[in-house]
This record gives sequence, C-alpha cells and structure tokens, in this order.
Amino acid sequence: MAHWRNTSSLTPLRAASIAVSAVVCCLVLQPGYAEAQSTQTARAASSAPAAPLSPIGDDSANTDDASVPKAATADDDADATDTTAAKTAGDQRVSDETTGSILDEDMLRLNTREPALDDRLPKRKAESYVSTEETPGIRVGTFVLRPTVTQSVNVETKRDGGVKQTRGFLETDFLATLTSDWALHQLTVTTQGAWQQNFSGEGEEQPDFRLNGDLRLDLPEDTTAHLTGGYRFYREDTDDPNAVQDADKQSDVQEFSAGASIERDFGILRGSTGIDLTRTIYSDATLSDGTTVNLSDRNQTSGTLRGRIGYEVSPALIPFIEANVGKTVYDDTVDSAGYNRSGQSYGAKVGVEVDMGEKLRGEVGIGYEVATFDDDRLSDIDAGVVDAHLLWSPLRGTDVDFGLQTSIQPSTTAGESGYVSHALTTTVTHQLRDNLVGTFLGGITLRDYPSDSSTNDETVYTTSAGLTWNINRYLDLTTAIGYEVTSRKTSADSQQLRAGVGLKLKR
Repeated sequence: MAHWRNTSSLTPLRAASIAVSAVVCCLVLQPGYAEAQSTQTARAASSAPAAPLSPIGDDSANTDDASVPKAATADDDADATDTTAAKTAGDQRVSDETTGSILDEDMLRLNTREPALDDRLPKRKAESYVSTEETPGIRVGTFVLRPTVTQSVNVETKRDGGVKQTRGFLETDFLATLTSDWALHQLTVTTQGAWQQNFSGEGEEQPDFRLNGDLRLDLPEDTTAHLTGGYRFYREDTDDPNAVQDADKQSDVQEFSAGASIERDFGILRGSTGIDLTRTIYSDATLSDGTTVNLSDRNQTSGTLRGRIGYEVSPALIPFIEANVGKTVYDDTVDSAGYNRSGQSYGAKVGVEVDMGEKLRGEVGIGYEVATFDDDRLSDIDAGVVDAHLLWSPLRGTDVDFGLQTSIQPSTTAGESGYVSHALTTTVTHQLRDNLVGTFLGGITLRDYPSDSSTNDETVYTTSAGLTWNINRYLDLTTAIGYEVTSRKTSADSQQLRAGVGLKLKR
C-alpha cells in the first residue's frame, strides 16, 4: 500500500498547476519566435531565395536545443532586423547603379513582360521583284555571259530655228556583260550599243557602240590593281558646239582608251594612283551638197595622271584629297585655222566618300581646275570644280541617282579656247508594282564660255520618263518619252521630242 502511494503521487491539484505553468511559458516564448520568423521571411524576400521555414508544429524544427526559439531574445531580433534592412538597402543602391531602375523593376515582377508584336512574329522575308531578279546567264567556260537585246519603234521631231525634221526609225539596243567566275581576281567585259534605221521622214541616224574591259588583280597586303581598256564609236551630235554647221552627216568619232590603277589600305589611310590614256580620231563630215570636210586636225592623244589619299574616319565616312595633271597632244601642230591647241591641265579637289549601304553611298568633292594651251593667242580656262555622285534610296523600291560634274571642254572654233561644262543629272526609279517600274530623268547642262569669248553661254534642259513592264524574267515591255531643249542667248533655240515603245529580251 505504501509503495502505491509513492508511485501515484500526481493528484488533480498538482496536474492543474503543471498545465497552468506550461501555458504561461508558451505565452512568454511565442512573441520572440514570431519575430524571428518574420525577420527570416523579410530576408528571404529581399535577397536570394532561402529554404522555407518549418511550421511551428514540425518536429524537425525542434529536435536540437540550439535551434529552439527561446535562444533568441527581443534585442537580438531587433539587431537582425536592422542588419537585414541595411543589407537590403545596400543591395538596392548597387542594383540601381549597375542595372538601372527598369531592370530592377523587371526582377521584382512576378510575370515577365510581354514581347513586342514584331518580336513574336516570324521575320519577314526579303521582298523579291521580277524586275530586280538577275537572269541566270549563259556559262561560257569560267565566265558568265548575260546578254540583253531591245527592239523598239520610235518617232522623233527636231526643230532648229525655222527648220523642222520628223522621222520614224527602228532602234536596236544591245547590252552584254561577261564576268569571270574565278576564286581570285576578276575580269569584266561590257559591250553596249545602239543601231538606228529610218523607215520614214528625214533626220540623221545616231549609231553608238561601246566596249569596256576591267581586270581586277587582288594583290597581297590589302592591295588591289585594275587594268582597263575600252573602245567607243559614236556620231557627233548636231547640237554639239564643235559640230559642223549645215552638215548632212556629222563626223564619226572613235575613242580608244587604256588605263592602270593601284589602291592600297594603310590602316586608317587609303592611297590610290592611276594613269589614263585616250586616243580620239575624227572622220570627215558630209555637207548637204555632198562635199566633205576633213577633220583630221582634231585627232589627238591625251593622258592624265591622278592620285588620291583618304583618311578612314569610319567605314562609312572617308575624307580624301585628290590631284591630277594631264597633257593633250594633237596630231597636227596647228589646226586648219592655224592654232596650236596642244596643252596641259591641272586640278585638285577635296571631298568625302560616303558608304551607308543601300541607303546612301557615293562621294562629293570640290576643287579647282585649269587648262593651258601652247598657243599664246588662246586664253587659259579655269573653273571651280564641284563633282558629286550619290545613290540614295529614301524608300523601299525607290532609288535616286544624283550626279554633278564639272569639266573643261576644248573648242575647234578659231580664236576660241573652249568652255566649262556644268552638268547636273537626276534619275529616279520607282517600283510601282512587283513587275512594273517607272523611271524619270531630269538634267541641266550649262556651257560657260570665258568672258572674252565671242560665243554666248548655252543651257541644255533634258527630261524623260519611261515604264518597264516585266512580263517574265526574260522579257520586258518598255515605253519612253523624252524632251530636250538647248537655249541660246543670241541664236535660235533647238528642240527635240522623242517617243518609243519596244520589247527587251534578256538572258
């Protein structure tokens, strides 16, 4: 009996007191544990992700005495909260400086930003037009030949003072390009010409033929060399200042040309030099009464040596300076009028090359040029030079070819040295449809004679428009209309109107 009393000493009153003590302990220790849990949650939200806290009722969180919440006091929890807040603020300041507010905002987003509409769509394929597709050509050994033949029916009306001429004629234009397909170097041969045959009315036919070759040699150390050669045959225009007046058939002119050039890159510097030679031969002109005029005194040989140095500011912008010197020698020491027209020419200009891809490329330069003559009776000709050639594409399918050229042209009139030609041309090509192309051309040429010349200045205005319908890759239908007027101060103006339609065969 005594033994039962010792083992059963837990009375109801003692059990009640133990339960009350346990409740008091829980009330005292629970606030500290809650503060520690909120501190850890704030640290996990403001820094790298941490392992989730175990719930209060989880036995794994209370197996060790060192992890019991009662070890953390209120002061320790306050210090931990301040440290976490300071660390969070420091991290925020560094993030602002290094990544920017936009990136920080994206990091705090639960959902990623939606991409732009263009980013979600597949990339658009480059538009292809029948007019811009290159023909496959004809393979000839290691070369590719691409010929083009155009047959057209035309009508032309000329008015010079009180004389009017109208003619209808057939014109055959041809163009052929032969390009090598080599791993190194390249040879390009281009042949083009026009043949006319009148079938009604009267008027002078204007044949034209050109043959040009260019051999590019790819040399070591960023060096490129070019060897060129060419031939041209044409009939002098009746509106040319050097044409024979009242001639039924103007002189046929033949030009033979040859040249060589070399270009090398020296880091940010680019240097080039070249030489060009031209031989010009004139045939006799035929007057309306059948007699001929010998123009062999105009036969000449000319040569030009040029050099250029450019500085590459960027691949798209290269300023340059260029100089040239030339010499012209006539076959006859004196011409039919007794003048020695052989002489020299000198020129220099500065400019800039622009290459912004298909959007804009070309060059612009300004300078000075002078031509002197061996005959003291012929005055020197000098002029400020403004040269430009720019290819601009303001819109997709629209191309603008802008040209500006200044040159000194010799004269064959007795006592006249020559004149300065300022030519401005603009060609606009627009893709109206995928198989329809419209072309517009406008130009102004000013022939400026010296102040002591007996010849007055002339201005030539040219405009034309045309349409090309691409029936397929190998056949086009072409139409064109053009108008030209030469304005003179003292004599009557001359006008020319031409229109035609034709078919172009390509291969």
